[in-house]
Amino acid sequence: MRPVTDRHKISRAKLAYLIDATAAPVCIIAPISSWAAAVSSYVEDGSGLALFIRTIPYNLYALLTLVMMVTLTAREVDYGPMAKYERNAKEKGDLFSGSNPYEGIQDNVPEGKGSVLDLVLPIVVLVACCVVGMIYSGGFFSGENFIDAFSNSDASVGLMLGSAFGLIFAIIYYLLRKSFTFKEAMDSIPEGFKAMVPAIMILIFAWSLNSMTSYLGADEFVAGIIDNSAKGLQMFLPCVIFLIGVFLSFATGTSWGTFGILIPIVLKAFPWSAGNPISIVCVAACMAGAVCGDHCSPISDTTIMSSAGAQCEHVNHVSTQLPYAMTAAAVSAVGYLLAGIFAVNGLPALAALPVSIVLMVIVVFVLGKKD
Repeated sequence: MRPVTDRHKISRAKLAYLIDATAAPVCIIAPISSWAAAVSSYVEDGSGLALFIRTIPYNLYALLTLVMMVTLTAREVDYGPMAKYERNAKEKGDLFSGSNPYEGIQDNVPEGKGSVLDLVLPIVVLVACCVVGMIYSGGFFSGENFIDAFSNSDASVGLMLGSAFGLIFAIIYYLLRKSFTFKEAMDSIPEGFKAMVPAIMILIFAWSLNSMTSYLGADEFVAGIIDNSAKGLQMFLPCVIFLIGVFLSFATGTSWGTFGILIPIVLKAFPWSAGNPISIVCVAACMAGAVCGDHCSPISDTTIMSSAGAQCEHVNHVSTQLPYAMTAAAVSAVGYLLAGIFAVNGLPALAALPVSIVLMVIVVFVLGKKD
């Protein structure tokens, strides 16, 4: 999409935000995904997928992030540091407003040789191959059912196999389409490796910092506080869980690790099978907080890969995205406070969703400024 957004004078910082805002927030509300399988694995009675599906309407941060992104795009408004980047892109044609770590890498995009199918088909095949690779690593072809295979899958193996088969398909497809020669296809592979070097270096440092934070035991410390003291504040618990999930995920750079710690604690305190509506809201708050912190964190792999995909300076992406993510987080916290109050008092907690959506749109209208 870089050539498309460049042609329409959309800054690389905005492109990175659009990529990041449609990554983890979409995965965490997609029932057929490794994220759903991971969440399902924390429920011992085998009804984890049903719990995940029931949490989707309460996953306020993911839903509000999508609402916010669509509203910003439809109104063509921005605020915070992003407004400056968009103004420079539209008025001066400066897509970066600063340094570009990928300046030496040129996109060779031949005009007039491509079609929509050339873009869509290899991506569809890549996704399909990755899904098959993941369930293969989880033992699906050895007799395991689909859900168990997803839960037990090795993402690194599955993605490696899917990417390999996707690459082979893309090369064969483009050769049959005569989009390029075999030599050009082989030359593009090392160019792709070189394009990923900045992102890989940032990931290595991020993983090192993530491991150090985990060894310090910050996650266990916070989990103990929740387990011992938050149970008596049921109506405030969804909001508290959400904020703690944001803090943990931001500090560690991992959403999976965060809801992997918090969800079992919530389910132990409030078993969802007992018919307690606060349990579903709290589990959704765990996932929403984890995704929010992951969205904001400069050491998150999704944030880093979004910067790499948009070929945007990583610091610029983090600084321009943070006000948007914090806005959605603030509205989500209000929504979870309302959901907790509704659930404890016997009112439908789902009413917090439309209220939060309306509040999100109003906030964007107030903060957004047209150029």
